[in-house]
Parts: sequence; structure tokens; C-alpha cells
Amino acid sequence: MRRIDAVYEKIKELYSEKGVSAAELAEVMKLERANVSKDLNRLHEEGRLVKLKGKPVIFALKGEGEEKNTTLDSFLKLNPSLYTAGEQAKAAILYPPKKMNMFILGDTGVGKSMFAELIHKYAQEMKVMDESAPFISFNCADYANNPNLLLGQIFGVKKGAYTGADTDKAGLVEKADEGILFLDEVHRLPPEGQEIFFTFIDTGRYRRLGETEFSRSSKVLIICATTENPESTLLNTFMRRIPMVINIPSLQDRSLEERFGLICQFFKEESYKLGKGIRVSVNSLKAFAGYNCPNNIGQLKSDIQLSCARAYVNFASNKKKEIKINTIDIPANIREGLYTATDHRKLWNKLIDLNARYVFFDGDEEDLFLQDGGDRETIYDMLEDRLLELKRRGISDEELGREMEKTIDNSFREYLNTLNRRKDIADFTNIIPEKLVDIIKDVLAYSEMNLGRSLSEKIYYGMAVHIANSIERIRQNEAIINPQTNKIRQEHSREFNIALNCLKRLERSLDITFPIDEASFLTMFLIYEDNISSVDKDEVKIIVVAHGSSTATSMAEATNKLLGSNYAIGINAPIDEKPQLVINRIKEFIESSGIKSDILFLVDMGSLTTFGEEVEEKVGNKTRTIPLVSTLHVIEATRRAILGQSLEEVYLGTLEVNKIAGESIRTKSYSKKNEKLAIVTICTTGEGGALAVKGLLEERLHYDKGLIDIIPIMFQGHEEVKLKLNEIAGSHKVISIISPFSINAQVIQLGLSDIVREDGIEKLQTIIDEETTYIKMGAALDNQLNNINGIEALEDIKEFNSIILEKLKLKVSTNILIGEAFHVACLMDRLKAGELGKPFQNKEAYINDNHGYFRVVKEAIPLLNSKYNIEIGEDDICRIVSFFLQK
Repeated sequence: MRRIDAVYEKIKELYSEKGVSAAELAEVMKLERANVSKDLNRLHEEGRLVKLKGKPVIFALKGEGEEKNTTLDSFLKLNPSLYTAGEQAKAAILYPPKKMNMFILGDTGVGKSMFAELIHKYAQEMKVMDESAPFISFNCADYANNPNLLLGQIFGVKKGAYTGADTDKAGLVEKADEGILFLDEVHRLPPEGQEIFFTFIDTGRYRRLGETEFSRSSKVLIICATTENPESTLLNTFMRRIPMVINIPSLQDRSLEERFGLICQFFKEESYKLGKGIRVSVNSLKAFAGYNCPNNIGQLKSDIQLSCARAYVNFASNKKKEIKINTIDIPANIREGLYTATDHRKLWNKLIDLNARYVFFDGDEEDLFLQDGGDRETIYDMLEDRLLELKRRGISDEELGREMEKTIDNSFREYLNTLNRRKDIADFTNIIPEKLVDIIKDVLAYSEMNLGRSLSEKIYYGMAVHIANSIERIRQNEAIINPQTNKIRQEHSREFNIALNCLKRLERSLDITFPIDEASFLTMFLIYEDNISSVDKDEVKIIVVAHGSSTATSMAEATNKLLGSNYAIGINAPIDEKPQLVINRIKEFIESSGIKSDILFLVDMGSLTTFGEEVEEKVGNKTRTIPLVSTLHVIEATRRAILGQSLEEVYLGTLEVNKIAGESIRTKSYSKKNEKLAIVTICTTGEGGALAVKGLLEERLHYDKGLIDIIPIMFQGHEEVKLKLNEIAGSHKVISIISPFSINAQVIQLGLSDIVREDGIEKLQTIIDEETTYIKMGAALDNQLNNINGIEALEDIKEFNSIILEKLKLKVSTNILIGEAFHVACLMDRLKAGELGKPFQNKEAYINDNHGYFRVVKEAIPLLNSKYNIEIGEDDICRIVSFFLQK
């Protein structure tokens, strides 16, 4: 006999009239109380027992004719905002003859999956479905990029249907037979999939992917969920098959009583899993009730589980005698709820005994709507195994704490990422101009294709927002400067080249010009997933402290979203909170978070500027503090910290924001003499002909009209053309002449016949790309070099490169020339400062193997040595040669 049946028989035998508590029955049957409690709750769920309120809870046999009180009814009593949704669900389940398919609508994390499970339980309790009826859940977003694989998951696969289909595989509609199939994010189901699906809904018949003759059948109730408007994302023919539409409100739209009820429910669930009570401070409950929870109930539940996991580790490692949660044990963003929530004193008096400091939660005391199965491993089982493993290794208590904290964080980061990773690019229209969406999608797709991997949704989102913001900065002539550009280019050359090509795609689509530094910012996104794993306790932490209920957290949140990280930390300091209380909170946070690294504090007012010194004195972390913080400061500091810079480097680099905040790098300042670039078109048939050529070029070329002018002139003799060209040269740098005949000028010339052919346009486009790239590099170098003029040096390097390319008869890509120019400019700057060059490994052999290249470069070197009074030696000549060998 199963244990649960033995428990039920024992109640019928001994306690049929008065009922029994879990503790009493466990003692009589000589069983573990936690196991008996689970069995009693399961019998209650099945409708075989009733619960009598009180302490302890009494379980009794169900009387005849007693009114049916389902789990869904109990849930709705505590969540009145869902009453209408519950009644709709009941009607759909009881609708004759075979129930009604449903849509559940709501934002991410509102509890659509949980509500679907409650519907399934209701169908079982009302005997509309068998107790063994399956509940199959599937998220369409998991396979959205592969329609065949998605349809194969839903309908099954016949062996040989596609490469890799080695066996027959049953689909979800087959597994869900006689039960419920819950399709989350159904808007990611492609149109062809929707058509196949509504055919199945109509007929109850389907074929596995690859089957052509054999037809299968299944009786399945379909529940679909989506965060989108189904009328704009799904076929009307599909919508008509699912008439019942249920809306689930967001957490922010629910009352405080409901939110508090959910908090209590989640703590009881954790207690149930642990088989132990959990003591939670009243202030912690207030914080959970008041903090900003953008991912709704899913995040609330996860945050509560995270706090319980940390409390359990402290209990299991004997740091605490019971599982207890205080405000110091919960994350800083949740503690903000104590300061940001509206005071509901009367309501709190109703919900909690405010004379008590703690509330005790025991999973046996109230209904648990959706309990985990008894055999299922919980997070606590995993933590206990990990704890035992670490103890067996004999590590110190301090290291044990750090390792367990890391284990907990890794476990919950994966869950939080799933809440965010499925944001559709269409959602970006809320935060970036709609006209940019397709352009940015193209750049992101190009990046993924050339990286050979998909960007995580976090990086995808952050990169898209960053590009949109960069476009706006360029249009406002605002500075984009990254002093680490050359370092990033050297260390991540592949990603840097991809970023450069991304900028070219943007430039051609938008007719604007990006400074070269923007490529280094994009590179950060492309390499970020590698960087994130290397962020550890030794790196600089960025903590923003600002007056106001959400000022600091807002700046940190904006920075983290932009950079695709969770690196910046915001701590709000309410105006009426005494400074000493704020500093105490900061110290508690640092200690509870186990932060041992250096810290850069970014603060907004004078009363906070001494916090760093106090932290350094009392906690021991080395600190620096920057006052008058802005979001720009937070972004720059966080960016530098992610790159692994030291505290001093982050501090000094962030101070540079003050110097550049009001500066503009306008197009006219890019060039050496504030001159623009010019393409001159010459025509013998009058200026109208030249204008026609200009129109053709404007149509077929991609360029920044603020940087390049196409200037038409009429041919009136060679002397007249020479005068015109000299006049243009006074305000422009002529980069090409389009003319039906040869002109005596030292620039690239193309005939009219060249520009009507694709190769001529490509050649001219290459000239434009190279010249604009050099101009952007000049602006970047001018901000980075300390000992020589960047713009002037770039002109000399261009001449140096031209000599080499001409003698070697080479054609080198723009990206290689960018790298070489950066390298040579920085080399010249270091030599000018008196630094010595580094030895080149196997120099003699390298020179012998590449003697021709080495000789040509060495012959051109005096051009730079003499002008800048430096000495570029053979070791550095070898490094320069390596660029030209890349071709």
C-alpha cells in the first residue's frame, strides 16, 4: 500500500469524526512529519480531506453533500483582481461538450503559467479531466528562429524528416492527449505553424513533421499565452478558433493586500519545500511589498526564493540557529521598498501585528495552491549538496560563504535572464524611433552572422538602444570619445572590424558619419559575453548614491540597460533620512554582499562626499568618490570597470566626462583646416550636365552630406578649370574629379563612363570610405595622443602609407589601414615621450623572410623620424610590416 493511502486509511480508522493534525498523525504512524504533511495536503487537493482552520491545521474526512471548494476558488479569494479571469476560466472548462480553448494575455511575469496550472487543477477537481490528465507547457520563443524545429516539437517528427532526425519523435499534442497543452509566447509561432495548428483545433487530427499519408488524432485543450496584442501578431483565422480571452493584470495594478497575500504564499511555498519554518522580519515584508518589481510576479517569487536560499545557507552552515530573513539579508534594490512605498499604516495594522518584529511562515498552515512534487529536487537540495561538497574540501568559513553566494547568484541569474531574453525587436519602438528599427535590426543581424553566434537578448537589447542613442548624439553634434579605442582594437581586432563594418552600414543608411571611437563602444557589446565571465571580486565596483526615492537606482538601471549588464549599483538616499543612517545602510550592503574590491562612489550632493572615506575606514575597501554625479558619469565609470581598469584609472577617466560634457565635435572640425571633402564633376555641355552627374552620384553613393560636397563645374578651358579647382581647394579637400578628359591635378580621376558602371562607383565609394575613416581617426587621435598633434600626425601617416603602397603595388583594406594608422600614431606618441620600444621576437628571421617589405617601409620611415625628432627602430618597423602583410 502506498504511504498516502495508508495515511488516508489511518484517518478513517481513528479520526473520522474529529480530524487530526500532521504532527499527531506522524507520531502515531512513526513517520516523518514533513512526509505526512505532504500526503495530507495532497489528499486535500484531491478532495478526499478538508482543512479546518486553526493552529495547528486539522485535516478531516469530507462530509457528504459538502459544497465543492476548489483550489482556484481559494486562490481567487486572496486575489480578487483575478475574479473575472477565474470566472472566465471556469466557464471555459465547464463549457459543453468538450470545453473551450483559451487565450491568457498579460505582461511578462504576471503569472500566466501559474494561472494555466490552476485551470488544469480546477478541471481535475471538477472531474472534467482525469486525475492523470497531463499538463504540458511549451514556450514557442525557444524555437522561434527555427520554424521546422518548432513545429517538430509541437506535432512530432518522422525519422528522416530533416538532417539530424534519426528517430521518430512524439510531439507535444500527442503527449498532452486528454489533457492541456499550454503554449506560452504563442505570438512567436510562425504563420504556417498557426495554420497547421488551427486545422488541428478544428479536426483533432495532425501529422508529424515528414509524414504525408498517416494521420493521427489527439483530444487536447489548448491554452495560449502572449505578452503581445494577439490581433496584431496572430492570424485572424487562428484567433477565431480560441474565443475565450482572459486578461491577467500586472502586479502594479493589484492592491497591497493582494501583493502581501502573494508574498505570504511564496514564503509558505519555500517553507513547504524546506520542511521547516521561515522567520521573516516585518520590515523585510514591507520591503517586498513596496519595491519596484518590473518583471511582476515571476520576479517577486524569484526574489523571495533567493532570500530564502541565502537564509537557508546561513542556517545550514551554522551561522544562524534558524532560517531567518532580516532586511540586511535582502538585496539593496528590494530594501528600497522600505523608502519608496507609500505608508499604509492602517492597512499594515490589519495585515501584520506591528508590535511583533517577525512573522513566522509554515507551509502546513494554509493552502498551497501549486506544490512541487515530493520527489522533485529543490534549490535547497542542490544548495545542501554543494555545502557538503565544499565542507568536505575543508575550505575556510570565509571562502565557504563566498562560494555559496556565487552558487546562489548563478542559480538565480539564469532565471532572471529568462524573464528578459525574449523581448522582441518590435518592443524597441517604445524606446527608439520606429524608423530606425529595421536599420538597427540589419546591423544586429550582420553582427550575429559575422560573429558566428547569436547575441544574448540582454546584449541585443542594450546594443540596439546604444546605437539609437549614438545616432542621436551624432545628429546633435555631441562628442563620442573612447580613450581606450586603440587598446580595444588591438585586443579584439576581429570584433573591432565587425563594429567598423556595422558603422559603415549605418552611415550608408542614414547619411551621417560616426567617429572611429564609436566602433570601440560597439566592440564592447560584441565581446561582452566573454567579459562578463571575467568580472570578479577583484574588479572595481560602481556604487551610485543620490538623494531621492529612485534617483540612484534610475541612473544605475539606465546604465545597466545601455551596457547590457547588472554592474552599476544604485542606493537611494531619501531627503529626510539622516546621513549616518545612509552610511550605515551602505556599510551593511557592502558587508552582506561580500564586496571585497575597490569601490568608486558617485554621489550627487556635498553631504554624501565623505561616505567613501568612512567606508574605507570602517569596512576596509579602498574607495574614491566623485561628486555631482550624472548618468553620463555612471555610464563611463561602469564601462571602464567592465573593461577591468584599476580604481585610479576608472576615477580619472570618469572625471574626463566633466571636460567633454559640453564639447561638440562638429563635422567641420574633423579636418586639418576645418575643410570639407569634395568630389568635383566637370562637364563640357554646360553646368546642367554637371548637375545631372551630381544627381547620379548622390543617388548611387553613400556618404555624409555634412562632410562631403559634390561640386559641379562647367569646362571653359584648362586655365579656367585650374582656377575653379584652386578656389574649391581653399575650403575643401578634393578627393576625386569626375571628368570626360584628363585634368592636371594630383587626385584620383574617373571618366563619366566609369560612374555609370558598378566598378567605377565601387572605386569612388572606397575612396569616400577611406577618406572619411581617416578624418574620424584624426578626431579620435587628437583626443588620445598627449605628445603630438593627432590630426597632423594622421596626415603624415597617410603620406607615409601612400609611399609604401605605391612602391609595393599593394591594395590594403580600410580596416587594416585603420589599425596600422592607430598603431603608428601611438608608437610616435610613445617615442616622443621618451619611451623605449619592445623587442620583436625572432626579428632577424622575420626580416629575412620579408626583406622586400622591410626595405620599403624602412626607406619611408625617415619621413616620420625627421619631422617628429624620433627614432623608429627595426623592431617597430617589423611590427609595421606585419600590417601590410595582412593585405
